[in-house]
Amino acid sequence: MALRDDRHWLSMYSDRHGAAQLLDLWALAARSAHSLVYLPIRANPVPDGVTSEGEPVSLDLALVHHSLQFPIASWKQVRARLGAGKPHTTTTPAQDFPEETVIDYQQRHYRTYRDHLDFHIAAHTLFVVGSSTAFREHGTALRGLVDEAPSYLHRHPHAGHFCVELSPGPWPRSQTRRNVPGSLHIQYSSTWRM
Repeated sequence: MALRDDRHWLSMYSDRHGAAQLLDLWALAARSAHSLVYLPIRANPVPDGVTSEGEPVSLDLALVHHSLQFPIASWKQVRARLGAGKPHTTTTPAQDFPEETVIDYQQRHYRTYRDHLDFHIAAHTLFVVGSSTAFREHGTALRGLVDEAPSYLHRHPHAGHFCVELSPGPWPRSQTRRNVPGSLHIQYSSTWRM
């Protein structure tokens, strides 16, 4: 996987293994309100042939439940104190994300609805912050990277690529209130390998 800030949007690239890993980590973020899921991918190169306007900035990824109230501005200091860590094994249910047909997308437009994702950038890390519901519902779209993407270009040979778009907040916009691009474009590539 590779992630970067292309100024107008956030771009992520993944092969099948990376998509499965992202889906597993996304499920962990949905289930564990007391965990910060950190994926140090900033050094990973983007696939060959990817171009950008200007100078893109490579990013790591962190998934955080909003109830943790993690002080994102202190991330640089926290990351500097992280050690090698200890390996842990966990499992999440195979069907942890709802089916597309049961998600009520209309409720996302109600002023009282609070289960949105939010994007922040600190110390070259994209923080995706949200509730369990927000992670689960957006995880349904991410599941397409694992379930549909591998055969998509065979079924649709003239399509350029398979992708998933995630947006923070209730309405699509070009920037969040913190000047973070308002769209995360995750592109699947079967030929790209890390």
